[in-house]
Amino acid sequence: MFERWKRSRVTLLGIAAPAPLLDRLRARQWRITPQRRAVASVLTGEHVHLTADEVRQAAQALVPELSLATVYNTLNELVVMREIREVRAADGPARYDPNVSEGHHHLVCRVCGTIYDVVPAGLPGLGLDRAERHGFALDDVEITFRGRCPECTNTTADARPLNRPKS
Repeated sequence: MFERWKRSRVTLLGIAAPAPLLDRLRARQWRITPQRRAVASVLTGEHVHLTADEVRQAAQALVPELSLATVYNTLNELVVMREIREVRAADGPARYDPNVSEGHHHLVCRVCGTIYDVVPAGLPGLGLDRAERHGFALDDVEITFRGRCPECTNTTADARPLNRPKS
């Protein structure tokens, strides 16, 4: 479940290198408790899109007594601070993306739910004409590309989409 997360961790002398998210939180002088540090530490790496349950499971390796309520509270606070993004790219629970510094979109497998960050060519200036905005003041553009990953394309000729994506 966390193979991609584990592969993306960089270690030096057996200690995980500080996550960019932790560096940003320190710069904001956010109070970093052991529980918050554990949550922020697992939200690092490329193509990380974990659910709250997955965050708790991975963070409990660092802080065994970490509760799901603390994980949700921390994730919600980080979303409000715009330090992580809540992603709802498929049916199922929300996923949390620490990649907020780079404008990107998502590529989602309809079968297994794998999510990748992508930066498609030609989209930086994408917007809506004034008439198409219906009075909205635009804050952000979020695009989700859907398809089937190579593994699902090769193994499932006519598979039905799963409800729960994996990271």
